[in-house]
Amino acid sequence: MSALETLGFTLGTGFASGLNLYASVAVLGLLERFRAIQLPESLHVIAHPAVIITAIALYVLEFVADKVPYVDTIWDAVHTFIRPPAAGLLAYAAFGSVPEVWRVLGGLLAGSVALTSHGTKASARAAINASPEPFSNWVASLSEDGIAVFMVWMAAKHPVFTIALVVVMLALCVYLLLKLAKFLKQVLSRFLAHPQPKME
Repeated sequence: MSALETLGFTLGTGFASGLNLYASVAVLGLLERFRAIQLPESLHVIAHPAVIITAIALYVLEFVADKVPYVDTIWDAVHTFIRPPAAGLLAYAAFGSVPEVWRVLGGLLAGSVALTSHGTKASARAAINASPEPFSNWVASLSEDGIAVFMVWMAAKHPVFTIALVVVMLALCVYLLLKLAKFLKQVLSRFLAHPQPKME
């Protein structure tokens, strides 16, 4: 990969990892395993059967947790400390043939992208959990998984185009975060406006 292609690859996989890290790693590993893509040599470990099986097992666990209201919020809170660092680590490994300073910068950039997509996902789930409609969680979760898989495929097959796609997705994330912040503030205000009954 050229430097530009590697940048597109790391941005795309970073965004996908922020939504679903385990699906992203599993898809990358399977694509490399079946020779559908050619990962940088420093990332060939992702195609190891043990890594793929572990990623799939964790994805199945996340698939279940992600469909249960409030459990998904706890899961996302915990993964705030997992998804962005893992995306940064993947980017650091992908930039294996460049000077150290660029590897670190690439890792920080990918981690920041993952944090943005993760933050949008977590905030959207918190907003959905405030809704009485139970099926929204399933729709949101399946949509996120689909976007994550699509972004991984795009990053691997069309990394340069993925740069523009990630910019658009990040702009959408910022817009959604602003809207969600206003919505959650309104929900919190309504909650605080109604005093809770005192326990005898």
